[in-house]
Amino acid sequence: MSVILQIETATTSCSVALAIDGKVVAFKQINERNIHAEVITLFIDELVATANLTYTDLDAIAVSSGPGSYTGLRIGVSTAKGLCFALDKPLIAIETLEAMAYGVIYGNDFTIDPNILLCPMIDARRMEVYCSLFNAHGQKVRPTSADIIDEHSFAEELKQSKILFFGDGADKCEATLGVNPNAQFLPGFVNSATFLTQKAVEKFDKKEFEDVAYFEPYYLKDFIAGKKAL
Repeated sequence: MSVILQIETATTSCSVALAIDGKVVAFKQINERNIHAEVITLFIDELVATANLTYTDLDAIAVSSGPGSYTGLRIGVSTAKGLCFALDKPLIAIETLEAMAYGVIYGNDFTIDPNILLCPMIDARRMEVYCSLFNAHGQKVRPTSADIIDEHSFAEELKQSKILFFGDGADKCEATLGVNPNAQFLPGFVNSATFLTQKAVEKFDKKEFEDVAYFEPYYLKDFIAGKKAL
């Protein structure tokens, strides 16, 4: 039996899930900016108590590793590493965009067109997004990148296939990309720690663990601090 605590803080969603043998038994989340540090440990305490477990019952901690919010990633990864150190448990890292793709494939009540490509997008700045492309089986077919979106973005891919765009980055790009008939959009998508489940179990079974001491989030680009309002 595997008991895995899953943490997602790479986006505006602060989400924690508890999965036993690849099945989510409890989760808690809130989709709100700048609240992650306040609630994440409370959420974790609640989940462990709800499942009638103790922290020592956990077999591993899985964390969404980025790209995404610099501050959010620091909070999530620091929390995961702290638990791993304190409990002497392994750390599992899962790329955020990959988890989002798995969330659409396995976490929705509709069938995915086997020929469609999936494009999870995380809002960066202005018209920039963190994005990648996956096929309907969750395999990455385009490297993760930070792209500034304009009317020419994904032009070649959209000539050959329909693409389903989703995530908070896709919301702001719909007006620009939506003129192409092969561009489809999934409204209301909210990132969740529950989307880590399939990859977390797979990595746990294969013992694909991170070095807790040296692991860092996948920021993709350098942090740029905003100017404080006067």
